[in-house]
Amino acid sequence: MEMSDAPELVTKARKLADDIVGSGHIQILRMPDPTASSCKVMRLLYTHNGVALLALSSNAVHKLWKWEHRDKNPRGKSSKSVPPVLWQPENGIPMTNDTIDGNDPKEATACTALSTSDNYLISASGGKVSMFNMMTFKVMITFMAPPPAATFLALHPLDNDIIAIGREDSSIQIYHVVIDKVTTVLTGHHKKITGLAFSQSMEVLLCVWNVAGWEKKSRYIEPPPNHSGALGGDTSVQIHYDQTHILVAHETQLVIYDWQLECLCSWFPRNALPAPVSSAVYSSDGLLVYAGFCDGAIGMFEAESLTLQCRIAPSAYIPSSISSGGGMVYPTVVAANPWKPNQIAVGMSDGAVHVLEQQW
Repeated sequence: MEMSDAPELVTKARKLADDIVGSGHIQILRMPDPTASSCKVMRLLYTHNGVALLALSSNAVHKLWKWEHRDKNPRGKSSKSVPPVLWQPENGIPMTNDTIDGNDPKEATACTALSTSDNYLISASGGKVSMFNMMTFKVMITFMAPPPAATFLALHPLDNDIIAIGREDSSIQIYHVVIDKVTTVLTGHHKKITGLAFSQSMEVLLCVWNVAGWEKKSRYIEPPPNHSGALGGDTSVQIHYDQTHILVAHETQLVIYDWQLECLCSWFPRNALPAPVSSAVYSSDGLLVYAGFCDGAIGMFEAESLTLQCRIAPSAYIPSSISSGGGMVYPTVVAANPWKPNQIAVGMSDGAVHVLEQQW
């Protein structure tokens, strides 16, 4: 299976207010999935070595695709010309999160974090937080039984035994795996935690806390022009690779802050991309921001100013048989390849996963 060229499906250049929609070539690979289900993809991430892609669906089941070493792919890297394999351990039992009896996991907030060694995964889907061995898919330990449920997970970049766990009751618990103990509880947030990120150089935990003394810093995102009432929905945060800039994504906007939480630039859906933002992520070199939208489009932005560079139409990667079948199919989450700035993966509301690679 090879990625297919779709140059005609990236819209031609034209001015739309202050947004620029560019033309170019894109290649698309739909991830093979013989066990496909209609459960939407809740979380999606590349392994740190870039040779595998992990998805967590709304049914609490994980799927792992690996690019294996072959003649055409001797380095085993994610390749547009070599299809990945949906990997399963010998026992055939998938990694499945703990769920609460009687509760539909589709209604739970799903969250995942992968160790920097790619050896183990921390994950939750409304029940206990589970730690999985990535080679065997076996559960190593479970902890933090709800209520309240875990809603976001972040591993300390220098010590993966330290986990920041955002919870449904708006608290953040700093849990130490080795001693199986919560060492610090952070309070002061007012809604459930939907985004956390550690900054190594600034020594802060974003939602935002100073790690040295867990001193809180805060900043409310501003509502877009002509928006009335309080902002609802989830907010995600990601620290730029220079460790001094922060990408904040909300359904109403994209915003770049500096490490002191001063707004540097912002972008609001309008004109070419009027639909709400569903997910956003920095490219691996930090020069671009890729964003998914609830109408199925994908936007590529210049990171420094959040200028829209290219709009990928839904018809570029969503099969016509699906797009014409009724109901909106859109990317629920976007993940950036850690080694290829021009490659992203998108997890879809219909359970599919696609890899898209821009051809410069």
